[in-house]
Amino acid sequence: MTGHLFALIVKPAPRANDALDIRPIKGPIEIPSGWAWLAWVLAVLAMAALAYWFWRRRRKRLVPEKSEPAVPPHVRARQKLEAALELIDQPRPFTILVSDTIRVYLEERFDFHAPERTTEEFLFELQSTALLSESQKVSLADFLNRCDLVKFARYEPAQPELRDLHEAAMRLVDETQPLPVLIGANEPLDQALPALDQ
Repeated sequence: MTGHLFALIVKPAPRANDALDIRPIKGPIEIPSGWAWLAWVLAVLAMAALAYWFWRRRRKRLVPEKSEPAVPPHVRARQKLEAALELIDQPRPFTILVSDTIRVYLEERFDFHAPERTTEEFLFELQSTALLSESQKVSLADFLNRCDLVKFARYEPAQPELRDLHEAAMRLVDETQPLPVLIGANEPLDQALPALDQ
């Protein structure tokens, strides 16, 4: 007798639920190629570009087409000071307008926080700056103190004194306005000026 062993594998009988657990075979899954990804990326970029175009178009409608160049602070201050002369017969409104004009001018020109500070606070800050000369600081302190007398102490100055206040304000604006930029300022003087002997 040859020695063969046979094993008998007994499979258990199927249960009633097992027939329901068997699912049908699914078809193959398609893996997108590189071209499909590229198409998706291009579609998203096209939508983003379209949204940006609509945003720019809408923004352009809201912004005025022609914006005028900003008026420099010294020009605006001079205009307000000239307009203040119409109130010279009314000392308090005249002095308030002239004082406020100088305070706003100094804030716009030098970034001093003059309008929202008291005269004492502003003059204290002014002492630490090198943007104004000592004589301009003294003149400005005198100007603001004289204006405060009219504004808060009910002092009624005569018209010559009001004109003096106006002249002091105009002088301060004239002395502190930015210097004009000369074309060709970096060139040597003999090249910037035309030859006189020709």
